[in-house]
Amino acid sequence: MFRIFRDEIDAMMQRDPAARSRLEVLFCYSGFHALVFYRFAHKCWRHNFRFLARFISQFARFVTGIEIHPGAKIGKRLFIDHGMGVVIGETAEIGDDVTLYHDVTLGGVAPSIDSDSQREQKRHPTLEDGVIVGSGAQIVGPITVGAGARVGANAVATKDVPSCVTVVGIPAQVVERKSTTGSDEFCPYGMPLGDLPDPVARSLEGLIDHMTLLQARIEQLEQQLAERPKETVDPEFTDDGDIQAGRDV
Repeated sequence: MFRIFRDEIDAMMQRDPAARSRLEVLFCYSGFHALVFYRFAHKCWRHNFRFLARFISQFARFVTGIEIHPGAKIGKRLFIDHGMGVVIGETAEIGDDVTLYHDVTLGGVAPSIDSDSQREQKRHPTLEDGVIVGSGAQIVGPITVGAGARVGANAVATKDVPSCVTVVGIPAQVVERKSTTGSDEFCPYGMPLGDLPDPVARSLEGLIDHMTLLQARIEQLEQQLAERPKETVDPEFTDDGDIQAGRDV
């Protein structure tokens, strides 16, 4: 247990440039305090001391502003930066080296009306190793966020997120892909450096380009019709025997 706490403190120092000492993380980081409470609450939960586990988690919520259900499964070296407003549901699963910023919600959905069956089903998301979730992001339902993925600030993800991508927006859409999951580069706040393309603006630009091509094609066809020589039709007789004057076509 103490080895796990030491590794988590070291991981927080590596990912937060504001951390200057282990002592500072130990006494001043609410994300670390929430994890300490969670480790004890989760152990009580696994030994069927459910009320005690929930009591510890609610006390931790009161002290840190971070709500972690004791039934959640959390891997090693989780870093909850700032922390206030973070909610992690009962059936959520978090891998190793995951980073969450404030106001992140790993929320659930109700799969059925029967309350007993809801307790037995997975309702919350799974975050694989190395995922970074920006502030205010909402990840809802029994979906999977692939290893090394980044969820941008205030994004809302309701469908599976592939590995090694960056998603932003409501609903979350892929705007950037990485080549591998093994990169040691840490991306603060889940957002890469530089400007990210707006997926909505990109779609609108594609529609405008398509309309411009269609307009140019229409003008070309109109010009070809205007330059085409007019032809006359020879007089021909109708069924009544009347002569129909030739007409231009």
